[in-house]
Amino acid sequence: MDLENMGKNAVKAKYDLQDRSTKEKNTALLLIAGKLEENATDILSANRKDIQAGEENGMHPGMLDRLRLTKERIAAMAEGLRQIAELADPVGEVLERFERPNGLQIAKRRVPLGVIGIIYESRPNVTVDAFGLCFKTGNAVILKGGSDALQSNLAITGIIRNTLSETGISADAIQLIESTDRTITAEFMKMNRYVDVLIPRGGAGLIRSVVENSTIPVIETGTGNCHVYVDKEADLTMAVNIIVNAKTQRIGVCNACESLVIHEAVREKFLPMLADALRKYHVEMRGDEKVCEVIPDCIPATEEDYRTEYLDYILSLKTVSSTKEAIAHINSNNTGHSDAIITANPQTAEAFLNGVDAACVYVNASTRFTDGFEFGFGAEIGISTQKLHARGPMGLKELTSYKYTVYGKGQVRE
Repeated sequence: MDLENMGKNAVKAKYDLQDRSTKEKNTALLLIAGKLEENATDILSANRKDIQAGEENGMHPGMLDRLRLTKERIAAMAEGLRQIAELADPVGEVLERFERPNGLQIAKRRVPLGVIGIIYESRPNVTVDAFGLCFKTGNAVILKGGSDALQSNLAITGIIRNTLSETGISADAIQLIESTDRTITAEFMKMNRYVDVLIPRGGAGLIRSVVENSTIPVIETGTGNCHVYVDKEADLTMAVNIIVNAKTQRIGVCNACESLVIHEAVREKFLPMLADALRKYHVEMRGDEKVCEVIPDCIPATEEDYRTEYLDYILSLKTVSSTKEAIAHINSNNTGHSDAIITANPQTAEAFLNGVDAACVYVNASTRFTDGFEFGFGAEIGISTQKLHARGPMGLKELTSYKYTVYGKGQVRE
């Protein structure tokens, strides 16, 4: 595979995109959304090949869930593109304008990042989300999906490229690296001559590899060891509902709850309620000594359990004696993704919001809402857990940079 030519083609495409009006981009997005739904049968056929290969290779159920497409999920992908089309185009937005004493008029304007590279695993819906967000913001994108989703990604990118060509827009606005050779991935991470930003999206191993080996600037999207803290003043029925949702609604996602922290004051009343609810979903509970005293079938937890993103029907449980202790435990074990508190006390909630170091912190709500679609961004390129440039769900604005435009009337510097 000739990555050099892919890079050159992406650079040409980014300049094509930057000349396109918002109307042109929106029209193309809407056409592609319709084409995805029209060709759902072909996409599902390709996806079945990936699913079958995954099952034969013993893929974990959580990863199979990420990989699997349905008509409903394809419809959701199309709807994501339609929502992106409806959103305001951030490109060209003037963020700041001022005049210097010498008469120079300076404006700070949003511009595309340029060429964005994305390395990701399993989830073929990422292909559509990534394209839609990058395209709307005038960025060309080069995708390196996992080998386990190759057939699905080929089908999806083929539909997108064909539709772009029909509209007269460069099909190279989206390119897919088809090779499954790891040396190609390593070479891709060194393409800083053509690729402006690289975004890894997947498990801890993938993200670490990209961060450690890339010569391209990286926006790190993190794994999700998400916590829920049940305070001593929590509505316990609400807490059960939120935890069941956060843990079981989809197990193979980064915003699922993996670890639970309970104030010891509600331990004896709350834990039996929670255990009864979780057993209906066959969730394995791993807790400290105080938890095991109340839940007879609870497995003793190790320190590693509190740091683990299970992506499975497993939940770790830890008791604490104060909100301060809960915050310290979470900050020591979380991945900076999403954490929540269940409490009726506004002061306690505020202390938790201020104290927990994460991209998204919730009060009385499920961590499952950390999602570009749910935040009203139409979709997301990933959940950034770093602190430079972007943090949390990355929508349109997070895929832009800025430049200064300066107007003068013949001024020279003395």
